[in-house]
Amino acid sequence: MRIVQKLALGSLAVSVVVLCVKFYAYGLTGSVALLSDALESIINCATALTALWALHVSAQPADARHPYGHSKAEYLSAVSEGVLIVIAAIAILWQAALAVQNPHPLDQPVIGLAVGSIGTILNGLWSAVLQRQGRSLRSPALVADGKHLQTDVVTSVGVIVGVILVFVTGRQILDPAIAALVALHVLWSGWQVMRESVGGLMDEAVPEGTLSRIRELIACNADGALEAHDIRSRSAGTQTFVEFHLVVPGTMQVAEAHEICDRIERVLKSEIPDTSISIHVEPDDKRKHSGIIVL
Repeated sequence: MRIVQKLALGSLAVSVVVLCVKFYAYGLTGSVALLSDALESIINCATALTALWALHVSAQPADARHPYGHSKAEYLSAVSEGVLIVIAAIAILWQAALAVQNPHPLDQPVIGLAVGSIGTILNGLWSAVLQRQGRSLRSPALVADGKHLQTDVVTSVGVIVGVILVFVTGRQILDPAIAALVALHVLWSGWQVMRESVGGLMDEAVPEGTLSRIRELIACNADGALEAHDIRSRSAGTQTFVEFHLVVPGTMQVAEAHEICDRIERVLKSEIPDTSISIHVEPDDKRKHSGIIVL
């Protein structure tokens, strides 16, 4: 089992524990704000399962029907997580509306908050692990899961502060009002997760810094060629795809042109792991005098 799959499995275990803790806190207090926090934890479990599935699929090798591999499954997972987050926000708003119509005093708020805080701390620690490892391993599914947990931490802190205010002021209306604010924050985070993941599905180019480095490596290792143009790139999970046209003198032997391509590929793959490179070699009458001019 790959490390990304182990992290996803750990995320599922943490989500289940936090779910139980938060529902217990809600049971102690009867707070709709704490219920909204617990409802979001159900989504945490669902997204952890989705991420685990996506990582399993993305680990499968390329085949005849999927010659570019299965890495985009991670983006599908992240989009699904965004949709689930939006559903959670709607459920929280519904519970808040019901609570406005039927407000009630909180039971055992101190004990309930203490129990709920345990779940928040667990989520905070695991969110930091997922985001750090997800970026290191270039896993969109893990990063999306970590960001979702980070959102859960922010909302949980807001809920805890709100319940304290309800307890101190005695204003029961603050409880559903806080739940509604939590829902709006959750909606925003769901949109952010979906927006970033759709970029991967739409074959967005690699970040500008990475593209600049690719251009620099080509320029420094294309001795013998004349220019490189029409450089295109995209990412799919852990994989990076780069393609471009390489112009060489019309009299150059095929073997010489092939050696230049091999040299460029070796450098790019050593600098950017999991890179798939396609180079179209052209004679000098195809020069565009743009892109990368090789000196």
